[in-house]
Amino acid sequence: MESSHSIELAKHILLSFGLILGVGTFFSIVANKLKVPDVVMFLLVGLCMGPAALGLIDIRADSTLNQLILIFGSCYILFDGGASIKLKVLKEVWVSLVVMATIGVLISTAITGVAAYYILGLAPIVALLLGATIASTDPATLVPVFRQVKIKERVAQTVMSESAFNDAMGAIVTFAVLGVAMGQGEFSLSHAVGDLLWQSALGVLVGGIFGYLAAMFIAHEKMSFLAEYAPIVSVMAVIGAYMGADGAHASGFMAVFVFGIMLGNKEMFGFKMEHGEEAKLEDYVLTTGLMMRMFIFILLGAQVDFALINQYLVGGVIVVVLFMFVARPATVFLCAGFDRRAKWSFKELLFMCWTRETGVIPGALAGMLVGMKAPGAEIIASVTFIAILMTIIIQATTTKWLASKLGLLEEA
Repeated sequence: MESSHSIELAKHILLSFGLILGVGTFFSIVANKLKVPDVVMFLLVGLCMGPAALGLIDIRADSTLNQLILIFGSCYILFDGGASIKLKVLKEVWVSLVVMATIGVLISTAITGVAAYYILGLAPIVALLLGATIASTDPATLVPVFRQVKIKERVAQTVMSESAFNDAMGAIVTFAVLGVAMGQGEFSLSHAVGDLLWQSALGVLVGGIFGYLAAMFIAHEKMSFLAEYAPIVSVMAVIGAYMGADGAHASGFMAVFVFGIMLGNKEMFGFKMEHGEEAKLEDYVLTTGLMMRMFIFILLGAQVDFALINQYLVGGVIVVVLFMFVARPATVFLCAGFDRRAKWSFKELLFMCWTRETGVIPGALAGMLVGMKAPGAEIIASVTFIAILMTIIIQATTTKWLASKLGLLEEA
């Protein structure tokens, strides 16, 4: 009987995967025709296919399978985003990047927490926990959007890099506040900053090591014995960088992002692949990245709890509106507006205020809080999903339009 149950479960999962790939491919074509980011279509499709609607896909958010898809999919999308980053561009904007990815998260947390305290009537520590949960931006959303919408290089790469680097800070602040909320200690700014520096530095180190080794084995003049297996090497290194950093209590997401940066800038380190092998690797990464987006966002949409969202809908929407129109602009202008080196224009700052979608990482944090039975976990999960839906559907779909209005689109 147990064997039969296992077989039936395997068939159910296989059918779900087939549906995700088939429907995802169709709506990817639709997204291209409509000129909208495909992640928006995938999220809407997921909402329709989940248990609350058609019931075609039912993979629990707390299941091992779902966590595997979320972790590996997010890692691979981060790797893809890192590979598109040019180090020479980041040299101009590193001050803004570092400040937004650290202090900026604290600013967003504080402003959103105050809004939640007054509007939702939460206890101060629970309101702050909500702010911390949704404070970080989402690379799994932003990287695909900027793959499809060609924004001026330094703006796009600053936003993508911030979204990767601020995940560590968002997680650290969330769990620091959680410790206080559950009576496990008091918040220590010095400890939080030290923890951030440790996770960041170690994540960069691990990602750098894996990136250098991968570049050497696939692109070194004499040691590139794995050049024909570059796609396999990239997958192995993504897993290795994440697990290596995570095992050392560092940011696995930062490690895979840095690994992508190293591989994408391998020419700067004296490594150069043959044109045919380079094209094969790029095609593989683009195709695999598309599949990961299908799985992540269709599943994310399918797992939305409409009953929970409806319970806190009005207050949650107001908090998210303030989050989008007050917290994010304050973060951008306070953190990047005074960067004399970058010399941001008002239009560039305005665009960065609008591009800060919430997605996989905040969703995962909210899910963990529910699993840990943290104070106010249900309302935090509700507002988090409202933020995911509003920012992806509203902001991601208008990215190209806004960039065009502000004159920030790259010339074709």
